[in-house]
Amino acid sequence: MTQPLQGLSAIVTGAGRGLGRAEALELARLGAAVVVNDYGQPGRDGSGEASAGPAEEVAAEIRAAGGTAIAHTGDVADHQQAGQLVRLAIDEFGKLDILVNNAGILRDRMVFSMSEGEWDAVIRVHLKGHFNTTRFAAAHWRERSKAAGEPVYGRIVNTSSEAFLAGSAGQPNYAAAKGGIVGLTTSTALALTRYGVTANAICPRARTRMTEDVFAEAGAGPDQSDNGLDPLAPEHVAPLVGYLAAPAAGRINGQLFVVHGGMVVIVERPRVQAKFDSKQDTFSYDELDAVLTPHYAHRPLGETFAAVEVLGLKRQ
Repeated sequence: MTQPLQGLSAIVTGAGRGLGRAEALELARLGAAVVVNDYGQPGRDGSGEASAGPAEEVAAEIRAAGGTAIAHTGDVADHQQAGQLVRLAIDEFGKLDILVNNAGILRDRMVFSMSEGEWDAVIRVHLKGHFNTTRFAAAHWRERSKAAGEPVYGRIVNTSSEAFLAGSAGQPNYAAAKGGIVGLTTSTALALTRYGVTANAICPRARTRMTEDVFAEAGAGPDQSDNGLDPLAPEHVAPLVGYLAAPAAGRINGQLFVVHGGMVVIVERPRVQAKFDSKQDTFSYDELDAVLTPHYAHRPLGETFAAVEVLGLKRQ
């Protein structure tokens, strides 16, 4: 079996279940030693028996398959604990090579009903959580590169969402956080390329515990794959994460991908649609009215910057 990640170490956040679990298993299958992060402490299962907790369960699953893995149960949205997570990987495996940011929560509500706490919680876990781990991993790679006098190996895979691309009326906090993650990714890609590090973002569509209500009716009928695999199974997403973490993806940097159901889409950067120049030193209201009002007069009312068409993409 090909193992392009042999000798490399990885962190996957939010990896105790769902998408993160599938990503951690795939990285381990490809040869990486993995720190499986999932917030929470060991507890008890449904029968009342002691449970190791989801992070340790996934780490144990990797070890049982012959791989190398340890668990971390800290909160990546906490700056200090995120630093401890990166330090754990370095102390345990000698260095960090791959960071997969996946941890997240949902607090769905329309913008006119959303509480401050619901907004803050989602921004904290998704956007701040991505920044925290990236900050410490980036410092590690910069220090190693300066010590070596040459670029090192580093890969970041961040998790955005189609909620940012297409808009999501009931998820203003989530859509904003995921849009922010794309901005963080492109900024990081430019900042770290000199050190040998790439940063890319994926917009996965996967049925997990977090999204079970969102995709309750999806994936049935004719869209079911021939082998019976749910088109929204996390296993459709994990191979792209493994590829982006590998040496073969060294020239891919600052990119955004949509991935689900056996399909990978490369999302083009925004393009300038129109440009208007003032005939004076600056625009007046009347001049703007003269150029912008007719420009939008025949545009569909529902058309916005959002790329709603991505929601209709499926494997042919």
